[in-house]
Amino acid sequence: MEEIKNLKPECIWRNFDALTKIPRPSGHAEKVQQFLLDFAKRVGVEAFQDAGGNIVMRKPATPGYENRKGVVLQAHMDMVPQKTPDSTHNFETDPIETYIDEEGWVRAKGTTLGADNGLGVAAIMAVMEAKDLKHGPVEGLITADEETGMFGANGLPEGELNGDILLNLDSETWGKFVIGSAGGVDISATLDYKEVETDPEDSAVKVTLKGLRGGHSGLEIHEGRANANKLMVRFVRDAITECEARLATWHGGNMRNAIPFECETVLTLPKENVEALKELVAEWKETFENEYRGIESGIEFFATAVETPSHEVPEEIQDNIVDAIYACHNGVTRMIPSFPTVVETSSNLAIINIADGKASVLFLTRSSNETMKEYEATTLESCFSMAGMKVVLSGSYNGWDPNPNSDILNLLKKNYKEMFGKEATEQADHAGLECSVILGKYPHLDVVSFGPTLCSPHTTCERCCISTVAPFWELLKKTMKTVGEK
Repeated sequence: MEEIKNLKPECIWRNFDALTKIPRPSGHAEKVQQFLLDFAKRVGVEAFQDAGGNIVMRKPATPGYENRKGVVLQAHMDMVPQKTPDSTHNFETDPIETYIDEEGWVRAKGTTLGADNGLGVAAIMAVMEAKDLKHGPVEGLITADEETGMFGANGLPEGELNGDILLNLDSETWGKFVIGSAGGVDISATLDYKEVETDPEDSAVKVTLKGLRGGHSGLEIHEGRANANKLMVRFVRDAITECEARLATWHGGNMRNAIPFECETVLTLPKENVEALKELVAEWKETFENEYRGIESGIEFFATAVETPSHEVPEEIQDNIVDAIYACHNGVTRMIPSFPTVVETSSNLAIINIADGKASVLFLTRSSNETMKEYEATTLESCFSMAGMKVVLSGSYNGWDPNPNSDILNLLKKNYKEMFGKEATEQADHAGLECSVILGKYPHLDVVSFGPTLCSPHTTCERCCISTVAPFWELLKKTMKTVGEK
């Protein structure tokens, strides 16, 4: 657990290691907020918590650099809390256990790593504590609850930041400068229903689907990874038709911005049909393995006997909801016409909970095109409205329009070429970044996002490529030193 502190650059890895010991799942920011305020006090920089729950740090310019443009370094403090089925980790109390694998990556034991965006936070901390850097006025903006709705960025007060340049440290491919990102909107379909009594002669089985890769619903939505809820609905509909099954409960997924990798349903059915259902499970497991050959390698799909619940979902409501889940769109809608390698519009069927007289189906829709975002959201609204569910759209944020002529982009590209002898790439991402929200309040900012290489964020396979952290740090230092005058 301590070994990552020995990695280079020490200033980033030491601070990241300290951050892993502070519980910071989305929605539980109190401990990390205090940690950051205590850090700032210890290293002697100004810091405060604003009305949005963000932590702002300020460091004056190095003598002789007072006339340089001000730089805002931005990252988010929260992390996605995902863990393996066998993990007993409590994200609200337990530290993340890190290790270095044989291929040169930092990983976590049984959980998400939190390098998204803990490494960005660690870089800000390294800048704030450093005594040997040369730079103009620097602010650190560490936002709250980015992963669950960008609440920190949305709550950022206008007039609080003084900088001219925003360097977002939340991109995940080293050597790529992100200059645009998708907007998004949360879609929630809910229904209250009155449960009906289960036939006391019926049996019950719990059907479990797990072992899927999951992933980031922005960065990895185009890879064709299986969505646990969409796979499960195919089986459930078949079980209703072929085995006279009835739905008692459904629980799948736990984060809007993560592709769900596991799902559980409890079904009731006549005793004499239990064996047929188990055979159906085996058939669907084979189908899923065949369909996702080369993408998913660890699919587990099985049924276990459970105590028969006293109540279940009324048949008509069950059928309507199952049909809507089956019919709703999930995945990529289309690519950006002018950038055909980048996803423009998508939806992620993220979370389903059906139990105790309440049903909820939650989506995150993303698009860099506002009219297409509206189209996708309305498509889903229409689908679940037909099932009699109440549909609410919330947490909408706009995309970030690329500026290929950005001064800070050109400086980063120049420095990258001088330092590493090759050209950097620039791109718009389908992932949602806080840049768009911040730009809505500070439209004068010149913005670029970059960072070291991370793979599989939002999953228990999340990892950081160690060899990319040092060049990231060197580029950040040089760019802060070479920022132009106001």
